[in-house]
Amino acid sequence: MNRILPLSEAELFETRSPVVARPATRFVQSSALERAIAAARQALTAAQSAAGCWVFELEADCTIPAEYVLMLHFLGESDVTLERRIAAYLRARQAEHGGWPLYQGGDLDISCTVKAYYALKLVGDDLNAPHMVRARKALLARGGAAHANVFTRITLALFGQVPWRAVPYIPVEIMLLPRWFPFHLDKVSYWSRTVMVPLLILCTQRPRASNPGQIGVAELFVTPPEEEQHYFAVPAGRPGRLARAFLLLDRCARRLDGLIPRAMRRRAIARAEAWTIQRLNGEDGLGAIFPAMVNALEAFATLGYPSDNPHRQIARRALEKLLVVGTDSAYCQPCFSPVWDSALASLAMQEEGSEEAVGAAERALAWLKGEQLLEAPGDWRRKRPHLAGGGWAFQFKNDFYPDLDDTAVIAWAMRRSRDPGAYAHAVERALDWLVGMQSSNGGFAAFDVDNTHYRLNQIPFADHGALLDPPTSDVTARVVAALAVADRPQDRPALQRALAYLRAEQEPDGSWFGRWGSNYVYGTWSVLMALAQAQLRPGEPMVARAVQWLKSWQNADGGWGESNDSYAQAAVVRKPAASTSFQTAWALLGLMAAGQVRCESVRRGVEYLQQTQNARGLWSDAGFTAPGFPRVFYLKYHGYSAYFPLWALAAYRNLTRAWDTH
Repeated sequence: MNRILPLSEAELFETRSPVVARPATRFVQSSALERAIAAARQALTAAQSAAGCWVFELEADCTIPAEYVLMLHFLGESDVTLERRIAAYLRARQAEHGGWPLYQGGDLDISCTVKAYYALKLVGDDLNAPHMVRARKALLARGGAAHANVFTRITLALFGQVPWRAVPYIPVEIMLLPRWFPFHLDKVSYWSRTVMVPLLILCTQRPRASNPGQIGVAELFVTPPEEEQHYFAVPAGRPGRLARAFLLLDRCARRLDGLIPRAMRRRAIARAEAWTIQRLNGEDGLGAIFPAMVNALEAFATLGYPSDNPHRQIARRALEKLLVVGTDSAYCQPCFSPVWDSALASLAMQEEGSEEAVGAAERALAWLKGEQLLEAPGDWRRKRPHLAGGGWAFQFKNDFYPDLDDTAVIAWAMRRSRDPGAYAHAVERALDWLVGMQSSNGGFAAFDVDNTHYRLNQIPFADHGALLDPPTSDVTARVVAALAVADRPQDRPALQRALAYLRAEQEPDGSWFGRWGSNYVYGTWSVLMALAQAQLRPGEPMVARAVQWLKSWQNADGGWGESNDSYAQAAVVRKPAASTSFQTAWALLGLMAAGQVRCESVRRGVEYLQQTQNARGLWSDAGFTAPGFPRVFYLKYHGYSAYFPLWALAAYRNLTRAWDTH
């Protein structure tokens, strides 16, 4: 299959046109609305690939491009031209506080700043350059590199910048543990598994980075790394007691490492190596996510694979495909998102309804049909060995890890096709798989069933708090929508359990938490859309409370906005942020799903989208749109400003037209 290159905002979006004040009207003028919809439809159609899919750039914080530079110097395979472009990207994103945040407008993140600073120093930036001085001062004022997260400290250990006691003890013998043991790979999320297994090899073998220039970052430590005694912070209170117990076990196990028989270690390394190769996923990479792919490549190098070894070459090419290289700047994507982009864009085009739009949606659905994972092996089968496959992955290829969220959206879109019979078998397999993946509490997770061993989040390795994949409201909502649209009698018990889960998950203020989108606006939109498909009445208390919350969250300019700060704030201090096109679209879709088509909030929101549409018919938003892991890793889906506003405007036109006809 030919690889389709992702589209960037630079290719799609022009600078946002200035907001022009308009006289207040009872309803949005239909002629202006039609022009806005037509322009957005034409732009989105033009962005579709010849293969039928949509794939937009997916951008993360500066950790990822910095790690790409670090990886090159670990291997001793520096690429001067590429590194200079990545350095330009990093410098351009240094914040006023002197460091690098996890998202635009966020506070300094110690781990991201350490890696960005180290990457710039490896590239050759002068230690006394103003931007390096600012970053160093900001880091030291916050305690220095010793307070970086576990993954950053592992990188520093590989480069000889901290002792190995600064990282958790994670021996490769973990691969030999039985499933009943308190810790097992099956008990953590897919992303944790794929990141950990090659990392087990690295942390057991403890290789030293090639680092041809022998460049270090000792100046980023308040206390010399060898003297530092506080690499592991333990929270206070009852959870802290469990964390302290795990930390004590970590120290004891570390002291016993020398007693592990060599034959056992060799067997464990061989199992980790075989596990990685089995899931290498061709040139799409281990787990199809950057952190796992980097660890796999470095593990192969550590195991002695020469640079011309096929596995090592494949792992390297998978990483190179993630690069977005411009004339003067470059960065590395965390992964590709063609399935997610194509499914959501299809729903937007179906809502728009014109022949051009429906034709584009059908081309995307035809492409998606060929990507369904029916018989592929998958780690999810460990919990559901007798369940037939039927899911879709998020990326171009990730056979071991289909995603419930993508699968539900695709099934929903296929049921809305102008020729649903063409997708009947695919939808049946998808729905059967989704129902079979329901967790015991009635909810649905992204990749696994009952991945809820919450105590594991207290182990020293899990300081990021994202080791697990428990059920969430947003994924559950998408599955509810798919099941409700299909309306199969056999799915009704699962549907009722899922609705009960959503009812229990509603926040006291009426919103829902958004795990995979930022944040309560995303979660609340997701659930309200699902409840509408399930035909819950607008006056139902659960719906009414959510409507009231969305209306209270609207900004003065008519739009909606929410910062990723909300993931770190208590509900009582959450505050709206600057409006964005996609969050405005989410709020509008949620309100309209709840029957609020003719309300003032919806009218103002639609006008906001019209006023901020640019000359090419699209929207441009600088902010990051979703968490990879809340409080740890955030993403910017460049396509969100393309298809969500179109979806909302088309839905408004269709619903008001139906209202007027009625």
